[in-house]
Amino acid sequence: MTSAQFNLQGKVAVITGGGGVLCGEMAKALARQGVKIAVLSRRQENAQKVADEILEENGEAIAVACDVLDKDSIVAADEKIQAHYKSYDILINGAGGNHPDAATSEEYFKQDHLNDEDTKSFFDLTKEGMEHVFHLNYIGAVLSTQVFMKHMLGKEDASVINISSMSAPSPMTKVVSYSAAKAGIDNFTQWLAVHMAKENVRCNAIAPGFFLTSQNRNLLLNEDGSYTERSNKIISHTPMERFGKPEDLTGTLLWLADTGMSRFVNGVTIPVDGGFMAYSGV
Repeated sequence: MTSAQFNLQGKVAVITGGGGVLCGEMAKALARQGVKIAVLSRRQENAQKVADEILEENGEAIAVACDVLDKDSIVAADEKIQAHYKSYDILINGAGGNHPDAATSEEYFKQDHLNDEDTKSFFDLTKEGMEHVFHLNYIGAVLSTQVFMKHMLGKEDASVINISSMSAPSPMTKVVSYSAAKAGIDNFTQWLAVHMAKENVRCNAIAPGFFLTSQNRNLLLNEDGSYTERSNKIISHTPMERFGKPEDLTGTLLWLADTGMSRFVNGVTIPVDGGFMAYSGV
């Protein structure tokens, strides 16, 4: 058994967005280290699928439906988890996503877009779409932290891990609201790290580069499986020349979650991007 397994053995982790590709892999990686997992997802069946995979590997997990847009739903999820686990050691705020009414269809604006019904420009973004993205990615993380972190107090070390994005430090084209919300997550990570320091609750974030998920697959792959124009741009600006795989995140995750490895790491966002942020394009 490695030191990571020893330090994480018997801990309890709550993971919002745990029914998704990336956070689902995080849930399974932690479970393999002996962590007890509460898998939260807006749809019960998505959370259950991940929990079942953990159980099949002789891990311990429960599945709970939770909509981070609704604080009552978060509180209800917490009450269900409390029937199994009275305190938590790790919180991963992984719920997030985009909305078509909060993104432009083109990278650059041209005046003739105003008269093109097939083009969604900056001037077509809706208040409802932008609010949805901001609430899902930022407010949802804050509300979830308010509810679940109360059960993380009084420990020698507890860890909140937010999921940021490479679009936070350098906003991607088209996804204006998503980029702004993830920048907010980076700021919230720093703020919370300071605010909770006296209570031994560390807060850090992981910023994935470009990973293929169910949410972005249609943007990155053509029907025949070939790369779209956007994908080719991404790969050309990623020195490792590939998309990330979900398991590429687990080393950073385990390091941040393990008090023996990252006890003095607090308030940082770790990029896991294949060198994307370091590459200037020349």
